Amino acid sequence: MPGTGASAPPLGKLRRIALDHQGLLGRSPFGRGAEATLRAVQRLGYVQIDTISVVARAHHHVLQTRIPDYQPSHLDQLLEAGKIFEYWSHAAAYLPMDDYRYALPKMRAMARGEDSWIRSRDQRLMGRILDRIKNDGPLQARDFDAPKTHEASGWWSWKPAKQALEQLFMEGTLMVSRREGFQKVYDLSERVLPPNVNLDVPSRREFARFLIRQALDAHGFANVGNMTYLRRGRELREAVTRELDEMSASGTLVRFTIAPVAGREMLLYARPEVLEARAPAARSSARVLSPFDNAVIQRKRSETLFGFDYQLECYLPADKRRYGYFCLPLLYRDRLIGRADCKAHRRDSLLEIRALFVEDERPFLEEPTACADALADALRAFARLNGCNAIRLSKVEPPRWRAILKGALDAAGCGN
Repeated sequence: MPGTGASAPPLGKLRRIALDHQGLLGRSPFGRGAEATLRAVQRLGYVQIDTISVVARAHHHVLQTRIPDYQPSHLDQLLEAGKIFEYWSHAAAYLPMDDYRYALPKMRAMARGEDSWIRSRDQRLMGRILDRIKNDGPLQARDFDAPKTHEASGWWSWKPAKQALEQLFMEGTLMVSRREGFQKVYDLSERVLPPNVNLDVPSRREFARFLIRQALDAHGFANVGNMTYLRRGRELREAVTRELDEMSASGTLVRFTIAPVAGREMLLYARPEVLEARAPAARSSARVLSPFDNAVIQRKRSETLFGFDYQLECYLPADKRRYGYFCLPLLYRDRLIGRADCKAHRRDSLLEIRALFVEDERPFLEEPTACADALADALRAFARLNGCNAIRLSKVEPPRWRAILKGALDAAGCGN
């Protein structure tokens, strides 16, 4: 393997590098307002969209943790202004419009049938839908009547028009021009795209370099798995590896290994200046993170950096869950110290914490008041995002920390 390796920084420094690049250390790392939301999407590379609404949807939650005055309307403004767009990253996501050309390979593959989305495509229906949108303007799925014989019973039971709309969306023929509530409004891509957007399809090498840059911008350091997360194709992984070898040999990147995970060392890459610089300090502050947050969604990376084994359990049968339906990771300073199973009762303006698990007790032992107060502040901010004023804390594990957490919530004026 060409190039020379670097000594691995201490794990604490690596955690702070990663969290700083993610915008999770500073008070207001991206600024304020809609422009801060744009800068956050650009830095992170994507913000995942998710349909689960037991608490605030993932895209709003991810941005609220990084932008003090974040409002859901920011995404609407940016989408309608053509500064971001909806498409597929490793999942449905908001993406920077500057990166639009890097969505083109997947769109082309979808159009050629090389990548599947809808099980069967009704070309005649797709043609009729395109004609109607062309003539009538932007439309939602509900603007197309479903056959009376159709019975909706899940994702793949979408009515035929919805399937056709989504296929056209995945092919890049249609785009989401805006949302009404959580419903997509589709329009012709040519009417949504800004006039100056780059439509050149990237070569495989350009795409590999883009994935490398995106991962390093978002995380500070990464391995091949991080860079190609949930992207199929051996050829792409090989292209990324070739580029990393070349960039390491030229000194553009350095590589280093950190402690084994499941018996294997993790080979990581970073820009030299990132490792050479002094990592920022981790303040006495806390964040409640979304399960789909860019900082924690890659399970092996979270386990390696934080010693935190995280799995979202809402997809498991109830009897298989250890922590609860929708547990949210809890970040304090530069450590993931536990998780909380939450549910927003919006009609009652109440955020219910069904169970809070303290897994790393060191902060409570070393600075119990500071840690409890920081968690209370973070939970209060999260409650506000959910339209809730009060927080009900039920079970805490270990139970000895319930009193100090309840006291901090009461002192913050949000206890119930």
